[in-house]
Amino acid sequence: MTETIKEPWGLSVFGAGDVRAEPQLVRVKLGVEVLEPSAEAAFREAGAAVTRLREVLRGHGIPDASVSGSRLRLNSEYGHTNGTRKHLGYGCNAQYVIETGLLDDLQQLMVDVVEAGAHRIDSVEFDVHDMPALRDEARRRAVAAARRKAEVYADAAGVRLGPVVHIQDVDAESYEFRQYRGHSGGGGASANDLAPGMVQVAAGVLLGFSLAD
Repeated sequence: MTETIKEPWGLSVFGAGDVRAEPQLVRVKLGVEVLEPSAEAAFREAGAAVTRLREVLRGHGIPDASVSGSRLRLNSEYGHTNGTRKHLGYGCNAQYVIETGLLDDLQQLMVDVVEAGAHRIDSVEFDVHDMPALRDEARRRAVAAARRKAEVYADAAGVRLGPVVHIQDVDAESYEFRQYRGHSGGGGASANDLAPGMVQVAAGVLLGFSLAD
């Protein structure tokens, strides 16, 4: 069966752009969790762990303003033994997000917060201060990549590339972006060749061009 273009109007191409930068800060999401036989003991142990955690963070030069957290939460914990539901005790927990620019101190910080009682590390995310500027540059590169591709198609087809008549942003986190990127053939660097610790920002765009003979 022959594929046909139902409404021919011009040329549509996808472009991807990437920008990589050295990280300037890191955000660590962690949690304090304790399990004790009584609610009173759970609150007491969790409170002590939070106090130790705060002291450790201040010792690493991280001010309280760079730490966001939740109040202590208490839950009854249950398990199952031989098909029988059993009360295990009372769990008390709190979550925190720490932001710091002291990247060289990160490994020791992780060791110290775990020893203080933050036994759950949910994520460690590197970032930069001016993310919007990186995103703007990635979008410019995506547009440039799309235009280069369009020029190749137009030259191969023996037509002239007209002005842009359509611009559509493609979310870099979407399935659509991954589909386009998988078939784009050189739209930018792949995740496999990123230097360790680099922050990558990607952007994608669909450009529509008119064509002239």
